[in-house]
Amino acid sequence: MRIAFFNQKGGVGKTTTTLNLAAAIVRGGGQPLVLDLDPQCHLSVIFGSTPRDPGHSLFGFYQGLRALDELAIPWEGIGRLVPSHQQLIKVDSIFGKGPAILNKLRLGLDGMDESCPGNAAQNTLIDCCPYVGVLALNAIFACDVLVIPISTDYLSLQAAEQMTRTLAILEPVLKRRVERRYLLTRYDRRRKMSLDVQNQLRERYDKEVCQTMISENVAIAESPSKNRDVFSHNASSVGAKDYSALYEELRQQSFL
Repeated sequence: MRIAFFNQKGGVGKTTTTLNLAAAIVRGGGQPLVLDLDPQCHLSVIFGSTPRDPGHSLFGFYQGLRALDELAIPWEGIGRLVPSHQQLIKVDSIFGKGPAILNKLRLGLDGMDESCPGNAAQNTLIDCCPYVGVLALNAIFACDVLVIPISTDYLSLQAAEQMTRTLAILEPVLKRRVERRYLLTRYDRRRKMSLDVQNQLRERYDKEVCQTMISENVAIAESPSKNRDVFSHNASSVGAKDYSALYEELRQQSFL
């Protein structure tokens, strides 16, 4: 299955969730492929380095220089990473927005599955940039399910509504309804606002809201600065337990 993590609002936990869900999959016996589709390269920085040569990143894939499988590098405890590069910011201006470029990631992943049948059963996680452009559209066109992280503040509720409108515009082009799950992040049970946001989100989106909520947690916040996922940083933390629960929930829904 292919899962994209996207929200038009920044700072809601897209990269953090991509990283820690990949780590949970590995702990469950899987070997995911992780794509850093954000020119800010946050996920690649957590890995420890970004390629000096943009041709060795996802930008090389969009240039037609390399296949995705050629770009994937092992990442202990996480799976395999196809890294990002700042040059990805140029994709919109260089390649336009025609059908060929919008479907490039989907076709690249399909080709990877066909050439390496063993990869077909593996999970692909896509960390997106926080704006609607060619890169985010590639992820939406390619994914089986879109996970929309929503931090528990009122502006994030507006972001959820904006995402819903964006998907409604895209679905006639895709000729399918985009399967989506709204994931509450940075949840603080001591704050009334967290409960208010949770209740409003569930009222609007019902079963599309994940039962699992990712708590505001020091281990989650600290681990990227140490180039670690939350499990390798502090496996007994509340954050690690939350991401384990998210893994189980998505697995039970056949998304993993």
